[in-house]
Amino acid sequence: MPEFIWEAATRTGEQRSGELSATDEDAARARLEVQGLVISSLKRKPISIRLPSIGTGVKLKDLVVFTRTFSTMIDAGLPIVQCLDMLSHQAENRHLGEVLADVKNEVEGGRSLSEGMAKHPRVFDELFRNLVAAGEAGGILDVIFRRLAVYLEKSAALRRQVRGAMVYPTAIIVVGGIVMAIMMTVVLPTFERMFKDLGAGSLPAITRFVLSLSHFVTGNAVAIVAVLVAAGVALTMTARNPKGRYLLDAVLLQMPVVGPVVRKGAVARFTRTLGTLLSSGVPILDAMEIVGRTAGNRVIAAGLDFARERISQGEDIATPLLETRIFPPMVVQMIGVGEQTGAMDDMLQKIADFYEDEVDAAVETMTSMLEPIILVFLGVGVGGMLISMYMPIFEIAGAIN
Repeated sequence: MPEFIWEAATRTGEQRSGELSATDEDAARARLEVQGLVISSLKRKPISIRLPSIGTGVKLKDLVVFTRTFSTMIDAGLPIVQCLDMLSHQAENRHLGEVLADVKNEVEGGRSLSEGMAKHPRVFDELFRNLVAAGEAGGILDVIFRRLAVYLEKSAALRRQVRGAMVYPTAIIVVGGIVMAIMMTVVLPTFERMFKDLGAGSLPAITRFVLSLSHFVTGNAVAIVAVLVAAGVALTMTARNPKGRYLLDAVLLQMPVVGPVVRKGAVARFTRTLGTLLSSGVPILDAMEIVGRTAGNRVIAAGLDFARERISQGEDIATPLLETRIFPPMVVQMIGVGEQTGAMDDMLQKIADFYEDEVDAAVETMTSMLEPIILVFLGVGVGGMLISMYMPIFEIAGAIN
């Protein structure tokens, strides 16, 4: 039996809505009129299509565009269903368009926007859904989406900075590795054959070492590849294990060059997320739980869980955060000041702005340190091979003279 969604008013003018099952629209209308309701809207409930495993094809930049556009449309006074319908057809990302169409169907079926988004946790994470729910409860959905848009834009910018800083060093390492592999497997054996054809006697020690290394690489190429693949698989399995992931995250935070960038980025993400949640009306304990789940680092998440447990026992926020020794003392002191003055959300946003600038400086420092180290390493490796091969040639040329 088909279902219908209705909106109506009682004799006293009270607005009501709901769903009912009936054989057709006339039967549904008759049932409502018998109850003394003045029908303002009656339509068949759309079929909700559950989309399996949607979310992997939606990138952060797609979500940023959707959030910014949706906040503008809501602020202009357009109904939520109309906004979702328009955006589902205009979305450049096909997966996101299908997700928005499904959310629209859920909203038309009587669910809230946050409930419709909850069907797609791989697209709308817990932070996103909780903020939307807070906006619906407080009647400030347009404000929430503006804050979400700012938060996502800054998160995307921070991610681009870190990834962009790693592109050049990674490209140099990859190209250098390919060049060294080609020299080991192709160039050095050619030089060795040439030395034998020229009747070269005792070769220099560095030449013998490089040729021995070439023999080892070419003779055990399959084993070396197998070891590298096994190491990659082992690292992946370790990262999937909770204890292994905690250990890897702890090592990452302590690394000499990359660690400061990761730590400052984590502080910026924590303060930005917590400030956005608190300014949107989410309770502190719920906000701390959400921040812990979206921290992206198990060590930081464990520290936030510890702080949340202590806060639930009646302590302030700053003291347990300082005891974790994860966050810099200056950050904790500023959070304590914000808590005492009652403006912690504003203080957290200021800390986030400051540390995002710090991430910029840390990324530049990391890049400036990594580039010469990598270039020196590759120069010594490739240059050493070339010198070791040309030294016998120079000796042969000297003997001929």
